[in-house]
Amino acid sequence: MMMTIVNNPGDWGHIYAPLEHAAWNGCTPTDLVFPFFLFIVGVSVSINKSTQVSLVKILSRTLSLLLLGWFLSFFSKIHVADWTGIPLLIVRLIATGIISMLFFTDYPRKLSVLIFLFFGALILAFGGFEDFATVRLPGVLPRIALVYALLASLQGRLHAKGLVYLSLFFLIAYWGIMVYIPVPGIGPANLHEGTNLAAYVDNLLLPGHLWSVTKTWDPEGILSTLPAFATGILGMLAGLYFRSQTRLLAMAGLTCIVLGAFWDLNFPINKALWTSSFVLYTGGWAMVFLSVLYWLIDMKGSQKWTKPFVIFGVNPMLVFFFSGIIPRALNMVEIEGKGLTAYLQDFLFASRISDPFLASFAGALTYLIIWYLILLNFYRRGMIFKV
Repeated sequence: MMMTIVNNPGDWGHIYAPLEHAAWNGCTPTDLVFPFFLFIVGVSVSINKSTQVSLVKILSRTLSLLLLGWFLSFFSKIHVADWTGIPLLIVRLIATGIISMLFFTDYPRKLSVLIFLFFGALILAFGGFEDFATVRLPGVLPRIALVYALLASLQGRLHAKGLVYLSLFFLIAYWGIMVYIPVPGIGPANLHEGTNLAAYVDNLLLPGHLWSVTKTWDPEGILSTLPAFATGILGMLAGLYFRSQTRLLAMAGLTCIVLGAFWDLNFPINKALWTSSFVLYTGGWAMVFLSVLYWLIDMKGSQKWTKPFVIFGVNPMLVFFFSGIIPRALNMVEIEGKGLTAYLQDFLFASRISDPFLASFAGALTYLIIWYLILLNFYRRGMIFKV
């Protein structure tokens, strides 16, 4: 739910501070959303303890998540001759419908189809096709895909102590790499925006295929995925113990928060770099939240207020994917020189609410309510869409 509000403000120019990411160093409530998601991926993987995940399932789910994320980037790059407006929108929506059926349903030989689409996407991105020469390849869903792939591969194959050691390796190695290795063409190691080693690696390996805002580095880039693995592993560890060692997990979470705050003095808490201190700090809060919620909901039986969260929680990928598609589609329809999303925001909220921040929040809240009504209908029908 928080993700839906954060990713869909009524007006990107007027957002309440807690609903924005930190400009660089630091951590806002919004910065907790993505690491909490990766943490929960880890919990969901390990909650069955010793059960191993089959290679086919790992590959299928990984490619589905990866390709869904790539399609969000490809959507606005799809062109047919010189078509524009409604005709082009129809083509893009047909493509979205086909992709949705391929990824959100099960069918024979699904893995073969996903592998074909994976290589097809790579050919479009790197094959000299002008329309796709700058399509973004890193992103939220691709990072979730990579983290899931590692966690699922570890499940049932590495014990808890091994998971601890592996997470420490990722965190310490990333710290050493970022703090001590010089940046080619730049100079000494640094943690500044755009000139750090992670940015260099992104631009070296994926030139032209990075976040459009920065163009030369990506907040979900290659090198910073290493500590993101540790975020997922913390979730795996929590999944093993939150039901049997709830109080201990909460204490471990508080310890991680403190350690993250101390490490911030040398390796600042930073979401864009996904620093090791950021992993400990946000992972600690995730442990605390999980412990408190388990105690409150499962141990104390306070469940009446949870239904809206359950309704969103059973179809998270559906919400995330289409929350990316819908604004792109609506903005292809122009009214009075504005995309339909901007027009509706001005007509329904900005023109009626004097405070632009409140008007923007009202737009985001309305979007959330619309999604809730859609998901409520799915929930009542038992419709759960998984990749």
